[in-house]
Formats: sequence, structure tokens, C-alpha cells
Amino acid sequence: MEVNETSTKGGLENIKHVILVLSGKGGVGKSTVATQLALTLRNAGQKVGILDVDLCGPSIPRMLNVQGRDVHQCSAGWVPVYADAEQRLSVMSIGFLLGNNDEAVVWRGPKKNAMIKQFLTDVYWGHLDYLIIDTPPGTSDEHITVIENLQELKPEGAVLVTTPQGVAIGDVRREITFCRKTKIPIIGIVENMSGFICPHCAECSNVFSKGGGEALAKQCNVPFLGCIPLDPMLAKTLEDGQNFIDLFPVSNTLKSLQNIAVMITEQQNIRD
Repeated sequence: MEVNETSTKGGLENIKHVILVLSGKGGVGKSTVATQLALTLRNAGQKVGILDVDLCGPSIPRMLNVQGRDVHQCSAGWVPVYADAEQRLSVMSIGFLLGNNDEAVVWRGPKKNAMIKQFLTDVYWGHLDYLIIDTPPGTSDEHITVIENLQELKPEGAVLVTTPQGVAIGDVRREITFCRKTKIPIIGIVENMSGFICPHCAECSNVFSKGGGEALAKQCNVPFLGCIPLDPMLAKTLEDGQNFIDLFPVSNTLKSLQNIAVMITEQQNIRD
């Protein structure tokens, strides 16, 4: 796979809002939040794109059931893969460029950075209401590359994802410091895996702790967007590449996701 290191600015000009999904900790559900946020916004009538810059763990194509699709070229650049018939949800991921699902990306920093820059400049998204950027965990080269290339567009900011446990909270606190040092606005914190939804009776039990994300938001003076429970049905639909929103339209988990999306869009409407 060739990486073009001299890319020029591509199709980002026609995107109204750019939102990064960040966390200092791996395994807290960034990709889950990114996909469900994108699907919720799409169902609310928005035109949405997801850019998966987690080069070593590209899970977005599987979650949206678009594995194995081909990326095509047009005169304006790469054409993203559409995840729905109406072409209101588009996706770009390195997963589309690998030979097979078991292929590993064994690259040093400069090549990773060049690939991310190419994703940010050479993909022709067309007109979008929202571009959701799913990032790898941490505060590394990949994040700095994304932020440097987005500065001109003045992105709306970052949604920070954590789980309730203290270990994850500590890493997300460092992510807040990273955002402030790089002047990325913080849209708010989402507490994922907050309670367990029983698939039989729908009762919510606090298998882990609860409230860590909300406490961190208060301590750091950033908005708290809400909690997403640990829901086996959500996990299964993501594994199977199915749309949780369509299959479970009256679930409490969906209500949580919709409330988070409303809080995010309300912030953007105020800024507009």
C-alpha cells in the first residue's frame, strides 16, 4: 500500500462540524460511541461521515457491516464507502485498504502520520453535516497529526469517552490536559459501560462502579454528556454489523444515545 506524503487539501471544506472521539484508555468503547453517535445523527436527518484513524485496530467497518468494500477514486480524491442505501452515512478506514482482515499495520510513526494526513486531505466527503473522527487511545503522534491538519477548519471539539473505573478516569484526565494544551475544545465526557442492562428483565445493575465520568467532568469543569449502559444487545449488534437503533427502537440504551446526540447538537447550534 503506497502512502502519498505530499497530499493537498481535499474535500473537508464542505463539512459543517468536525468532532473527534478521544480517550486516554484503550477498550473503553470509543468506536462504539463513534458509530452509535453517527447512526443517531443520521437517523435524526443529518448527513454524517466517520473517519477511522485507528490504524492498528480499524473496527468501524465491521461495526457498520461494510467489511470487504472497495474504496474508489474520483477526480477529487478517494470516495468513501457508504454504509446505507440513502448514502447519508459514509465511512473511510484503513480496513478497506488492507489485503485481508488479519493483516497487521506494522508502521513507524512517519508512515502512520502520512497515512492519516492523506485520509484528512484526499478523501472526497462531499457535503456533510458531521464528520466523526474515531481515534486510537492515547495522546501520541496520530492525535497530533489529526489536530495539526484540522486547525484550519476549527473543529467543534472532542468527545471524551471513559468507563466508570478509576484507572480509565485517570487516563481520560490526561486526555483533558492534552486537549487543553493543543487548544481543542472539549464538547464533553461520555461514561460508557455505566451499569449492566439485563437482557431478560432490562434491569440496570452497577457491575462496575458508576459516576466516575460525571465526577471527572465536574472536577475539570467540562460538560457531562451522559451515560451509556453495558448492554449485551448493543454489543451483539456491533459484533454482527447490525443497526442497534433499528432493532431496539424503544430501549433505554437508545434513549441514552439520543440524549447524548441532542446535547452535542445543541452545543453546535449555540456556536452557529
